[in-house]
Amino acid sequence: MPGLLLGDVFPDFEAETTVGKIKFHDFLGDSWGILFSHPRDYTPVCTTELGRAAKLSSEFSKRNVRMIALSIDCLEDHYGWSKVLTYILANSGGRFKFKYSAEFLPDNGTVFIIGPDKKLKLSILYPATTGRNFDELLRVIDSLQLTAGVRVATPADWKPGVCVMVPPSMPEEEAASMFPAGVFSKELPSGRKYLRYTPQPKDQSKHTDTGNSQTEPGTTSQP
Repeated sequence: MPGLLLGDVFPDFEAETTVGKIKFHDFLGDSWGILFSHPRDYTPVCTTELGRAAKLSSEFSKRNVRMIALSIDCLEDHYGWSKVLTYILANSGGRFKFKYSAEFLPDNGTVFIIGPDKKLKLSILYPATTGRNFDELLRVIDSLQLTAGVRVATPADWKPGVCVMVPPSMPEEEAASMFPAGVFSKELPSGRKYLRYTPQPKDQSKHTDTGNSQTEPGTTSQP
């Protein structure tokens, strides 16, 4: 989305949906959110995506994630397509006020993940010919929620249950106290021990965001 960066507050908007009028921030409440954009109703790739989203709806609900889908077509056209998704937003006749929509909707599909603080945590832009990977979306949500509540990072290809990374800036004494399961370093040719790992800690605040999810592993969070 032009001008919107990770960590920015996601724009609020009002829209007519297949279940009535909503205000986006109120719709999210204290939940995490995923907004999917679609180029048109009844497109084959998007239909498979919405079917997959519906099938995995319980997995997203367990993670306190609310899903909403946006299509460029009018509200009336959405009703026949609405059985395979949570909500579809209308974008016609001036009823949809999301000022960025015309710039990214027509030719591609975008995924936005928004935290309970209403800030953008992740965005992925897909070409129209490539369906979205919902297993990856669940994986990144697990990572975002874990790293929002605990001062760790997740390495490449991380999955829940796999070891996580300890920030290089954290002193050894603090790391030993914070991670009683132990911290180990990966041996490197340089001898530097900046790749530090620990078993995934039990997250006591999985569905909240303390601000750490937009913080680089070697830095501290800023208010």
